[in-house]
Parts: sequence; structure tokens; C-alpha cells
Amino acid sequence: MKVEQLYTGCLAEAAYYIESDGEAAIIDPLRDTAPYLRKAEEDNAKFKYIFETHFHADFVSGHLDMAQKTGAQIVYGPNATAEFDFLCAEDNQEFKIGKVTLVLLHTPGHTMESSTFLLRDENGKDVALFTGDTLFIGDVGRPDLAVKSDLSKEDLAGYLFDSLRNKIMPLSDDLTIYPGHGAGSACGKNLSTETVDTLGNQKATNYALRPDMSREEFVKEVTDGIAPPPQYFPKNAVMNKKGYDSLDKVMDRGNRALTADEFEKLANDAEALILDTRNKEAFAEAHVPGSVFIGLDGNFAPWVGALIEDLQQPILFLADAGKEEEVITRLSRVGYDHTIGYLNGGVEAWKNAGKEADSVPSVEANDLGALIKDGGTVVDVRKPSEFDAEHVEDAANIPLDYINANMDKITNEPNQYVHCKSGYRSMVFISILKARGFHNHVNVNGGIDAILKTDIPVTAFACSSQS
Repeated sequence: MKVEQLYTGCLAEAAYYIESDGEAAIIDPLRDTAPYLRKAEEDNAKFKYIFETHFHADFVSGHLDMAQKTGAQIVYGPNATAEFDFLCAEDNQEFKIGKVTLVLLHTPGHTMESSTFLLRDENGKDVALFTGDTLFIGDVGRPDLAVKSDLSKEDLAGYLFDSLRNKIMPLSDDLTIYPGHGAGSACGKNLSTETVDTLGNQKATNYALRPDMSREEFVKEVTDGIAPPPQYFPKNAVMNKKGYDSLDKVMDRGNRALTADEFEKLANDAEALILDTRNKEAFAEAHVPGSVFIGLDGNFAPWVGALIEDLQQPILFLADAGKEEEVITRLSRVGYDHTIGYLNGGVEAWKNAGKEADSVPSVEANDLGALIKDGGTVVDVRKPSEFDAEHVEDAANIPLDYINANMDKITNEPNQYVHCKSGYRSMVFISILKARGFHNHVNVNGGIDAILKTDIPVTAFACSSQS
């Protein structure tokens, strides 16, 4: 028996490959199926099942491409409805993979079809539980993503309480817990950086598994302080239920090398968004006017999903040489399937074609104090919890996460100095404003990390329980 966790840091997402005696299964696959297919080929195994713990909201799953490429059966838990062929399994239904067995445990709460999968070895011993978004390391799944007219987040939290107490907590303490996400995912509040643990340790350390916890206490704690979900979450959930183009088709459409003239013409004709995925220093130095920076070296896909509201938006992009397919793949993971080409040769090709490039002005943190005294305004684009913990005195807080909802708070007054923690988010923020006609924002190099090393007045540090 082989069990492998395939972790994707950008999405803080874990898929699981299980192989036994020439048969294989995948749990919660991403859309780019090649790594899974390679593993089965190396093991001389054939995929039998594609298990989905629930209809994901934070990424577009690879269930349809996997089924098309392997002939494996897609399996969801009770209450699932979708516009493609799948097996809607029953609670406690067993699935054989070679010499091992997976048992579906229906655990509603995060969503109503949410299920976990209990792995039994060839001797019938329970060895692992794949918990999806029901149970994380240090947390549980948020109960507000499947709210409907007849179900509130409190209702869903109540279902989750029952699922944890009745289905998961009675299992053996030595069971290995394999969750669907780790720290950085928006599917929970305070996920651990650890991605594997034992059930016994989670019973001892996870606040949501306290044995003396009442239903009312659980509902209150689980629903308290949940930030609004990123805008792309419900849209990805719909794609996972209705279907989507194959990644091969998306790749063919987007992997087109364009000259500077072709790129400019297509940008105008298709009303395309120009997305610059290089590092922030390269973007600041020179970029195509009107382009938006979201660098591959950050949490690229979640930021795209949070900030680009239209999944049907045609996208042209710039990337470091050799990264073009990675950009298209990572965009498709969160449902942005309409890439239509990239600028061959990048900004240098743009300038060599005689076209103007733009840049982002910046200041060093050591110089910011004098600029503030001369009437400059500091704009802090970190999350409210980060801002509340410690910030430059009199700074304005306009979180990048909610820039689209807060455009009425943004002005084009001169001498506005923008920072985040280290510089990635502030560059994204400024690029969006420049693309919308705001040109008086200056980036503070090094962000608050650099500012705290100066004598610029900041508020007293206050510990925050959320990030």
C-alpha cells in the first residue's frame, strides 16, 4: 500500500494518491493531472476511483479531466448533485483499491455533501482518515460557504459539530489525519502549518474537538470572526458542479507567443486584462502601461481569485521565459480559463518595438519619515488584523483583499505612500490603481518590516488572534 500527500503551497491544498496491488485512487485532485498520471505509470497501476470530499470552492478540481483520461469513476458523498456522471455514494459505503479499502463517512457541516474517507489496510485495520475540509490540523472547515435560504452558517456549524462527535472523534487515536488544506487556506480560520497529525493529538490540541464543548459553544467559536470568503469561491463551486473545459484546451488557447504589435492589438480588440506575473522589482522597473501585477512568486492563484472578479475575462500575460505554461495552469486552478496569449520576449520586446513602458516610483523606509512630515499620506494595504496589531500612526488602512469594494476610499491626491508587510501586496495594489488611472501612489520598499527599523512613530503592538 502506498499513500502520498501531494501538497500545493500556492493553494495550501493537499491531494492524496493511494495505490495498492496495481489499482490507484486520487482524493481531491487539482486540475493539472499530469503528476497523478505519472505516479500511476511509475507504479504500473490503473486508476479506479476519483474521490471528492466535497464540491470545492477554493479551486477547480481535476475530477473531470482525470475521469476522461483514466476512465476512473468519480465519487461524491450523499446529497451531491452535479451535471456530469458520478457515483453519489452512501454513508459507510466501501470501495476496494487493490488490497485496501476506503470507507466513505458522511460528515456534513462544511458543506452538506462533505465526506471523509477512512482507509483500512489489507488486514482490516483503520490506518488513516482523509478529512477534506471537515477537519484540519488545528482547526475545522468554515461553515459559511454552503449557506442557503434554508441553512444558515449556524445550522451548518451544528451539522459539523455532530459529524465531528459522531463520526470522527470515536475513531482510534493512532489514526493518521490527512486534511485537505494547511496554513494559508481561506477554508478555515487558523490552520496549522503542519499537514499531517494523529487523531489523538488533534483531540488534545484542536479547540474544536474539546470533549467538554457544548453545541452552543462550538457554533459560537466556529462562526466567530470568519472573514468574508474570496469572491471567486462560489464561482469555482459552480464550475466543479457544472463542468469546465479540459486543461488541454485551456492550454492550447493560452499558450500563444505574440509579438508586441500582436499583443497590443489583441489587448485592444479583446478588451483583455494584461497580467504581469514577473517579480515585483522587475515590474516596478518597467512594465506595459495598464498592466496589473500579480507575481508568480507570491500566493498567485488566490490573489488572482480575490482581485479579478470576472472569470470570463480574457487575459494576456507577461512571464519570465519558460514560465508560460505554469501561468496558464495556475490561473486555470482557480477558474480563469480565458488566457489568450503572452508577450514573447517580455518588456524588452515591447520597448524594442518602440512602445512606451511605465514604472512604479518607490521610496526607502528611511526616507519616509521626512516625507510624512512634508504632508505625505501612508496607505497600509495589509489585512485589518495586521493593521490593528501595529501600524504607522495616522496611516489609512485599505486592505488589498477588498480593494474592489473600497475604490470610493481611494483618491488621486499626490504624495501617497503605500506599504504592506514586505512589498508584494503594495505593488499589486499600486498596479491596480495605475491601471484605473491613479498615478500618485508610491511604493515603500520593504514594507512595515523596513519601517519598524526606523524611528517613524507606530502604534503600540497589540497581539491579534487572527491573521
